[in-house]
Amino acid sequence: MIKRHKASLKSCIIHKVGNKFNGTKNAFSDTIVHFDEATYNLMLPYLLKPFVSVAENYRFHHHSDIGLNEINTYSEQLFKDDTDFVEVSKHIVTHLFEQSNSAQIKTGDVLICHFENVQYEDYFTDAIGIFKIENKTEFFQTYLEDNNYDILVQKGIQAKKVDKGCLILNTSDMEGKIVFSVDNNTYDTQYWIKSFLNIRYPDDSNQHTKNCIELCREFSKEVLQPNFGGQEQSNFLAKTVDFFKENEIVNIDTFKEEVFEEEEDKIQLFEDYKKVYETDNKVLIRNQFDVSEIALKKQKQKIKTEIKLDTNIQIKLDVDAPDASAEYLERGYDEEKKMHFYKVFFNDET
Repeated sequence: MIKRHKASLKSCIIHKVGNKFNGTKNAFSDTIVHFDEATYNLMLPYLLKPFVSVAENYRFHHHSDIGLNEINTYSEQLFKDDTDFVEVSKHIVTHLFEQSNSAQIKTGDVLICHFENVQYEDYFTDAIGIFKIENKTEFFQTYLEDNNYDILVQKGIQAKKVDKGCLILNTSDMEGKIVFSVDNNTYDTQYWIKSFLNIRYPDDSNQHTKNCIELCREFSKEVLQPNFGGQEQSNFLAKTVDFFKENEIVNIDTFKEEVFEEEEDKIQLFEDYKKVYETDNKVLIRNQFDVSEIALKKQKQKIKTEIKLDTNIQIKLDVDAPDASAEYLERGYDEEKKMHFYKVFFNDET
């Protein structure tokens, strides 16, 4: 994530990108935008705000040579010398146009921006932003004519969230430039991330934490819930979150022993599922890695610990209380009604 309180917009240009499948063409501007004060004060936070809350970042990728990644090359040119800002921005739009490999790829406005004083961690840096506006909103516009007010409908950009955007920082680590990306119109997940930007997650604690918790979430849904019930599923997820909170380093063997309490049948189910999950999702779950608090917080929000019953009743368990389910919730079977039941213990209603 970045901070934008000292950031400024040095240069910005707007082009239109077409789609080669439906015959629409690109339309290019020849000069940068000169904002008035009111527009500038609205535009700057509109463009940067999406990246303030984005925890995960990416690195440029290419199967043979990173120097052949187009956006990596174009951004490097702009960082070194932005005297050719207009021409390089046209190349970026042309590259985006070439990735429209299906008729469903939307046309739209493309903003290429050069930012200064974007804060990342504890230092400030330049950044190149690429934004695609795919959807415009209808709104009413009033106007005065012959001493009377009238109204008409116009279309414009809604100043709440960008449809697609990336922010390329002028700073690198061992794996390359740091890139952030947002996509609020995920009708084609390959188009923006893979085809246009060609970026992937770095090999760091954020990714390892994310991969492991996602594995646990899917395991609980596909294996534990069908075979052992919702209580066992929720209990496992709560123990998973608790283990990640209590340990700065995750060791998978220690994790299995503590979370499954040495129940060999469940440990074996987890190990078998992990192998299939890694193959199907093309990820590698490391045997040991540092825990990322940022990734943990984000993944925790995605975890649902609800037991949904076919009698239109839901039991919601607290993911931060791993022992509550085992201590205060009992599952049984009523022979007279021929139905399962849950018994909940408590002192007071809150």
